[in-house]
Order: sequence, then C-alpha cells, then structure tokens
Amino acid sequence: MNQPEVTPEFEALLAYLKQSRNFDFTGYKPSSLIRRISKRLQTVNVQGYSNYIDYLEVHPDEFKYLFDTILINVTAFFRDAEAWEYLRQEIIPQIIQDKPFTQPIRIWSAGCASGEETYTLAIILAEALGIEQFRERVKIFATDLDNDALNQARHGTYSERQVQGISPNLLEKYFEQDTSNYTFNKDLRRSLIFGCHDLIQDAPISRIDLLVCRNILMYFNSETQTKILSRFHFALNPKGFTFLGKAEMLFSRSNLFTPVDLKRRVFAKVDQGRFRDLLPSRVQGTSTETAQSMYEQRIYEAAIDADPVAQVVIDLDGFLRHANQRSRLLFNLSHRDLNRPFKDLEFSYRPVELRGPIAQACSEQRVIILQNVKWSLASYPDPQYFDIQVIPLLASSKLVGVKVIFLDVTLTHQLQQQLQHSNQELETAYEELQSTNEELETTNEELQSANEELETTNEELQSTNEELETMNEELQSTNEELQAINEEMRLRGIALDRANTFQLSILSSLSNGVVVLNPALLVEAWNTKAEDLWGLRSDEVQGKPFLNLDIGLPVEQLLPPLRAGLAGEVKSSEMTLDAINRRGKAIRCKVTCTSLVDSSAQIQGTILLMAEQEPTSSD
Repeated sequence: MNQPEVTPEFEALLAYLKQSRNFDFTGYKPSSLIRRISKRLQTVNVQGYSNYIDYLEVHPDEFKYLFDTILINVTAFFRDAEAWEYLRQEIIPQIIQDKPFTQPIRIWSAGCASGEETYTLAIILAEALGIEQFRERVKIFATDLDNDALNQARHGTYSERQVQGISPNLLEKYFEQDTSNYTFNKDLRRSLIFGCHDLIQDAPISRIDLLVCRNILMYFNSETQTKILSRFHFALNPKGFTFLGKAEMLFSRSNLFTPVDLKRRVFAKVDQGRFRDLLPSRVQGTSTETAQSMYEQRIYEAAIDADPVAQVVIDLDGFLRHANQRSRLLFNLSHRDLNRPFKDLEFSYRPVELRGPIAQACSEQRVIILQNVKWSLASYPDPQYFDIQVIPLLASSKLVGVKVIFLDVTLTHQLQQQLQHSNQELETAYEELQSTNEELETTNEELQSANEELETTNEELQSTNEELETMNEELQSTNEELQAINEEMRLRGIALDRANTFQLSILSSLSNGVVVLNPALLVEAWNTKAEDLWGLRSDEVQGKPFLNLDIGLPVEQLLPPLRAGLAGEVKSSEMTLDAINRRGKAIRCKVTCTSLVDSSAQIQGTILLMAEQEPTSSD
C-alpha cells in the first residue's frame, strides 16, 4: 500500500494545531492523518494545507469538526464478544483473587470515546463482585481527548440501537428505560470517573489493576507507541493486565509486557522493580534470619525463571511444581498449570514421550539424556531440535523429584548438517573446495538479506492491517452518520404525509368548491365540492390551465380579478356569475378570489371559493 507523502505544508499544519490548540498530532501515523484531514478539506472545499490554515484562522468553529474527524469515536457495548468473554471468565476473577478484600480495584479505560466499553467494564465487574462490593471497591477511570464524546459518556444515555450488544437481562438490570433511550444505573455510575487526558503528554493514572486501551495505539507511529507503552507499564500494579484491540500487536515485541492470551490481546505486566520488592509482605515482622532465607529463595527462583534454557520440575507424585518463563512460552503453559499432573500436560508426550525417561532417571538415580529430539511447530517454518536432560533431584541423598531441561540445539543441528554436506563435497570434489566456500558465503549473505526482507515485509503487513482497521473504523463512522440522516429523512417524510393528509381533510370538509391556482393560473388543488359542482375529478384538472377548462362556469370573466390579485392590487374580490352545474342545471355561482400569500408576504397564487347561491323571490 502506497504511503501518502508528508509535505512541509502538512507538517506546518500540524505545528499550527499544536501551537494554537495544544493538540499534538505529530505522533500519529501520517497516512491516517492525511486521509482524515483531506476529508475535511473536501468537505469545506479548500485546496491545500496552507489555505486550510487560513480557513481555520477565519473560521475557529472548524477546529471542532476537524478534531471530530481525526479522533474517530467508533465503539460499542461488548465489542468483540469473544475477547470480553475471556476477560470475564479468566482475567477479572484473577484480579479479584489477587486483591485483598479491603483494597480497592482500580480500572483505567483509556480512549473511552462515548463510554460504551467503560460501562461494559462496569457491568462485568458488578456481575463478578456483586452490586454492594462493586460500589465499595471499584473505581473506573475513563479518559479521552474528545470532550464531546466525554460529555456523552458522562450522561450514560444510549439509544435502543446502541444497546443492542447487551443481553436483555443485563439491560434490564443495569439500565433505566426512558421512552426509547436507556440510562446506566445512577447509583453505580458514581464509581465511574470521566476526564480529558492526552496519552502522549499527560501523566498516567497510577496503581491500575486492569488497563483497557482498544484500537487506540494503531493510530500512532512506532516511537509514540513505545512512549505510551512505557506510561502504561508505570500505571499498572505488579500483577496488572492490559486489554488491547484486535488490530494491535506491538505489545508482543515489548519487553515491558508478556502475552497472557495473544489472540484476545491480553497482556500482563513484566515487573522490573527493585530487589527489595522481591520480599513478600508477610516477611515483615519475621526474624532477620528468616527474612534473609526467604529473600535468598526468591532470588534463586527469579534466577531460574530468568534462565534462557527451558526447564521444569516434577515431584515424586508426578505433579508439575515449577516451570520457568522460557518453558512457559515454549510449551504454552500458564500459572494455572502448576500443580497439575504431568501426564495430563501435552509436553509430557510431545515432542517426545518423557514419562519413561523420568521413571528411568528416578529408578537409576542418574541423568538421562535424549539427543536431537525433533519438534515441528505450526508457528515456526522449520523444525526445532532439542537435547533433553532428565536430572534426578536429591536432598540429603534422598530423591525428591526430577528436573527436565530442554536445550535448544537447532542451530548446532543445522551446522552439523551443513558440515556433513561440506565433508561429502570435500571427499568427492576436493579441487572445488575454494569455489564451494565462496558459494556458501554468498548463500549465507542471501539468507541474511532474505531474513531482513521478511522482517520488513512483516512490518509492512502489520502496518497494512492497522491501516485497514482504521479504514474500517472510518467506514463504520460514516455508516452511522448515514443511518442518522436516513432516520431524519424518514421522520420528515412522515411529517409531510401527515401535513398532506391534514390539508386534504380540510379541503374535503369545506362546503364550498375550492380551487387553488399558481401564478401561471395552473390548477394546484381541486376539492370534492368543486368536483360535485362541475363534474371534473381532481386528477383530470391537476396541472392544467384553469382558463381552458370546459366547465359550466364562464371562467374567462374571472381573468380581470385573477390578474389584479396576482399583481397585488387587491387582496380579495367577489363576483356572482351565471353558470351550469354538472347536472345541467342553471345556477347562480358566487366566486371569491383571494390572493395566496406565504410567510414572507410573497404572492404564490390565488384561492377561488365557489358557492351556489340560493334563488331569490325575484328569480
């Protein structure tokens, strides 16, 4: 995908926005910014960024529309339902379990937009804790850069279409219905705090247990994302979690966070605290010797956990007792797998059956080594090779368990294969040794170049994915605008139909014949009484010249008063004419010509009232 060019004029516009309104968009992705700003230029019909700066100086209200366009506020209740269900079942219970009963639970919804995801957090926490515990313990901080979106979020009122993602029982439990709108429970609303916050410039909120920031980071460039990640790391408690949007992958390349569930974009904080933070709170109040012993134990455990070689410990009862960080990543283990039977775990039989070697190491009390164990993973294009060591653990000459170490010898295996291949070539074609060495060096350089190209391609694909997600957000925003316009047009159509029906009812109810003429004396309206007088239906005369109608009324005699009324010389005039009705009966017809005037006193036509006169005694 071709990237839009960043011109000096575009950079000047960003500098002007920062200087005049303190909005710094220099950390946003240029491609997304250029596309959104170009949309505003088309809307206001301005050519070029320099001219748009002049336009902003003359029309300060344009800043609001520009920021609304750049800060896309597309969100929904329980958006990406599978991810929210994982958060409800796995992460929220773990946060509650890790927090003492007396301590508050602090949540940060960064980039909350109009508040749907913030209230979703409140619902799942209230369901997990109960209403009373939620009110006493939970504080949810919701922040955004868009003040208009924050105002909507503070009210907590949403239309029937906006709450479609909420199940009926939760909707009834947590919302109050008012006509067609739904408002979040006012009592629980006190636990939610909304405020304006800039992720790039403002200090982060601290002591957070769960940080939700979905589909925000993808709008920033790599440098700005790194800066925000550092702030998020500072904001979280040591056991805190971060919940991202499905298009955001940068956390997987950060040493500040470790994936908990990469598919659902849930990450845990990597604690980088000081050594004294290793001491648990229960150490306080114990003897110095005991505290020192526990401190050394924590140091020892941390050292094993940081070991780049994967290793696990299994007790004599066959339960998994320890797995360092490398083994957890390699075998997709979590803390919940500790203390589970080793035979129930997948890596007990793949890449190789380990239960036999473990039993042999225990019975013979010696190290068992399995060499060049091949393991093919779907996530790696080439197979991996391991040397596996099964080591019996002895305490005071008594067997207490087994440690299994997985040494990655993939590179060694590859080098051995290359060495064997080179030896074969040496034996068969020693005279070509120099040429072969040169070819191997060339091949190595090509492989390195190909690897770099693959890394570049991967970055481009990630950027493209984020761009597509951004465009999807924009299309959704546009679709919502079109739906709102369509709803307004439908309501106007209903009002127009009612007005037309009301007008027809009035005309049909009048006892006199009514004819409405436009300034060209063409028939615009012809009521039921006029049909009864002259025998012509409304659809037969609609849009036809009144003076050309063949009815029993001498219409040519009405021309002078009609012209006088259209010219504004008289407002109303009356004439009594001899006529013949549709039944062929001679009658006397009283015709009243009245000018049709609009709200601005402009003459829009003439209204003719025709009434049959009762015969007098002289007649």
